[in-house]
Amino acid sequence: MTPKPFSLEGRVAVVTGGYGVIGGSLSAGLGEAGARIALLGRRRNAAEEAAAKLCAGGVDAIAVVADVSDADQLRAVRDEVISRWQRVDILVNAAGGNVPRARSDASSIFDVPLDAIEEVMRLNLHGSLIPSLVFGEAMAAQGSGSIVNISSMASLSAVSGVMGYSVAKAGLDNFTRWLAVDLARRHGDGIRVNAIAPGFFVTTQNRSVLLDANGEYTARSRTIIQRTPMGRFGRPEELVGAVQWLCSDAASFVTGTVIPIDGGFSAFSGV
Repeated sequence: MTPKPFSLEGRVAVVTGGYGVIGGSLSAGLGEAGARIALLGRRRNAAEEAAAKLCAGGVDAIAVVADVSDADQLRAVRDEVISRWQRVDILVNAAGGNVPRARSDASSIFDVPLDAIEEVMRLNLHGSLIPSLVFGEAMAAQGSGSIVNISSMASLSAVSGVMGYSVAKAGLDNFTRWLAVDLARRHGDGIRVNAIAPGFFVTTQNRSVLLDANGEYTARSRTIIQRTPMGRFGRPEELVGAVQWLCSDAASFVTGTVIPIDGGFSAFSGV
């Protein structure tokens, strides 16, 4: 029987931030496509709870604990996953998000502490770069693999209040292209690196910015919706199909791309 082109049967996926709103949705989607899932994060209880939920749905899943900015911890997790499943085929870098102290919505950018800017850049750039190098090394050794980074609309144009986050995501776009080129040229066409750039989704981290205490849109939300041709926020499950595709053989000639999933936000001039 010819395998389905989007099937991930027999493949092993590591999802950083795999118990968050977006990471959890992507973990479930990869599991539904047949992959075995290692949910990676700093909070063991949250990771184990998310893994148990996947297992209850018939997915082979485990929780692994590491800080995405700590290469030694990540190497230990890589070795643990390979010892259990003999390989790593997929890495989805879903860990990230803004740092409240790094926002400048109600203050001057000159008042934002430099260490807060460094923190948000480390989380969103280094927090994908380091796992990509650690798990990408295993992929290079086996000659195959797919890395998917999570970019943002903030990498494409100026989004007020989030300078550090924007700079980090713009750097992540460049890193995605750079690593895609380097791995393909040095290790062959079996290793691919891509990214998705979500539009605006309500998550645990940004809920207070997008929704007021009554669950109604804030002024910032209304501006976003006006600039989104589809006229709404995205739903986490709407990211799943693109990631399943990028991780599957259906995207075997796709590398170095950053794909917007944004309801048309990046296409609209505002006029």
